[in-house]
Amino acid sequence: MTYRISDRAVSSGTVHAICFDEKLPSSPSGGQWRNTVSGNGNAVSDECAWQAVEARDRTFDGRFVTGVLTTGIYCRPSCSARHPRRENVRFFADAGAAERFGLRACLRCRPNDVSRDEEAVAAALRMLDAGEEKAPGLAELAEAVGYSPTHFQRVFKRAVGLSPSEYLRARRVARAGDAMSGGASVTEAIYEAGFGASSRFYEASEGRLGMTPSAWRDGGRGVTIHWAVVTTSLGQMLVAATEKGVCRLSFDEGREELAARFPQAELIEGGEAFESLLASVVAAVEQPGQSRAIPLDVQGTAFQEAVWRELQRIPPGETRSYAQIAAAVGKPGAVRAAGSANGANNVAVLIPCHRVVRSDGTIGGYAYGEAIKRELLKREQG
Repeated sequence: MTYRISDRAVSSGTVHAICFDEKLPSSPSGGQWRNTVSGNGNAVSDECAWQAVEARDRTFDGRFVTGVLTTGIYCRPSCSARHPRRENVRFFADAGAAERFGLRACLRCRPNDVSRDEEAVAAALRMLDAGEEKAPGLAELAEAVGYSPTHFQRVFKRAVGLSPSEYLRARRVARAGDAMSGGASVTEAIYEAGFGASSRFYEASEGRLGMTPSAWRDGGRGVTIHWAVVTTSLGQMLVAATEKGVCRLSFDEGREELAARFPQAELIEGGEAFESLLASVVAAVEQPGQSRAIPLDVQGTAFQEAVWRELQRIPPGETRSYAQIAAAVGKPGAVRAAGSANGANNVAVLIPCHRVVRSDGTIGGYAYGEAIKRELLKREQG
């Protein structure tokens, strides 16, 4: 993934960014409704659920339903109907629990279709993952699961975070990378992954792959990486960059660690053209949060890259939890995966993983130690 970053970002402003819990709180036993509802493996407090309802937050659809005792109906959190009074609302884990309580489904938002949406997306994923030479298009997928193309596009993207065509391209690029890592030639890998022509592969991977496919396969073979270890107020810092942008920024690492990551690349210490970029990176670290555009050359899975983009949207001086990041990329149940993606970030500070904290507000871990993380946050918060 090659792109430019700026520290100037816009807050997502979504309710799930303030109330989704990473840890499952205990809930009282017994009764038809509870102060916490548990759906899809994650508990949601009553307060959090009500905030989601007020915001009509679609990311909570399928995690609980809203029961309105005065009307005898239950709705999705995102239902567009007029909000009921808070004292008339109870939350249930799913449609079945609400119906056992004696409520009926809202005809406007059709909350009992949530499970149907999940089954439809799962069926579509099986079709896309089948690896057939001619993959189904949106119209064929929608017809197979009984939806209109426009509606299914929204359902699929809400569940997966990508449209069906984007998902298919990401899968094909990943399969090509796996094939090349296994020793296949670039041409063989491209065709084995389902691309009809090499041009289609390069078009699909544009903006996602930093190094060329050959370099990816061979651990950086044919790629020149300029690097330096500089002294900063946060300690010794390694900066490395290809001709496309910064590929590594870390603390307390040196040439040995860089060579382990790119064993076949040509590593050159310093360099005249590299000095200007290095100065910009050092300034970004010494004064985090200032608006700068620095080219990056990083790569990851589609999910990792979505997480990294979301990290860059966090305004300087603010923080988010892992659960908030997972919800923001459309996968609220993937809290641990979001944490792993956060940890897989190769360019500290430039992709600001230090802005992620625990849901209870505590600082949480950091690859380079809590002291550096605290200092970065302190500088950003003024």
